[in-house]
This record gives sequence, structure tokens and C-alpha cells, in this order.
Amino acid sequence: MAQVISDGISNAIKELVEQIAPYVRFVPKYGGEVLAHDPDSDKKFVGGIYVYKDHVSLEFSQGASFDDPDERLEGKGKGRRHLKFEAVEDVTGKDAEGFLKQALRFS
Repeated sequence: MAQVISDGISNAIKELVEQIAPYVRFVPKYGGEVLAHDPDSDKKFVGGIYVYKDHVSLEFSQGASFDDPDERLEGKGKGRRHLKFEAVEDVTGKDAEGFLKQALRFS
């Protein structure tokens, strides 16, 4: 994936987060940026944005608990789930906004 595409996807996710929850901070951690919702702690976060070779992933710490009737979330772990994006349009197409809102409610 070209850096221009991954940067565009990451920026689209960040803009969406800023619209939904302007208080959320992007903290570099674990090779990506976690979404820290607690203004007093970088250790409490709802998920993160990670850039990989072929996609950008939006990870949700409590994603296994989310309502996902269309089964867009990927992952089989105990708690985490993620969305994979290969194009900027995927951010809207995979309902990143709805999942981010759920993540913030679970926090």
C-alpha cells in the first residue's frame, strides 16, 4: 500500500474521531496510535490505528462486545476486534463511525 493511501486512511479515521469525540488524544504506542479517551491517562484507551503493508487497521479494545449484525469486525480474540481499510472509502463503507461510537460508550 502506498504511503499516500495509508496516510489518507489514517487521516480520515482521525477526522472522524475528532468529529465524534474531540477530547480523544492520539498517543503513539505499540507501533501505531492509541485512542486515549481519559485526559489524565495514556494507559486507558478504546483502541488504536495501525498501518500495515497492505491495509490500515482500526482496533477496538472491547470490540467483541459490540453490536455487529453485518459482521464487519474481524478477529477471534477474547476482547479485541478490528476493521481493515484498503481505501479511504472503506472508512465510511465499513461504518467506522458507528463502531467508534460504540467504543466510546464502552469506555
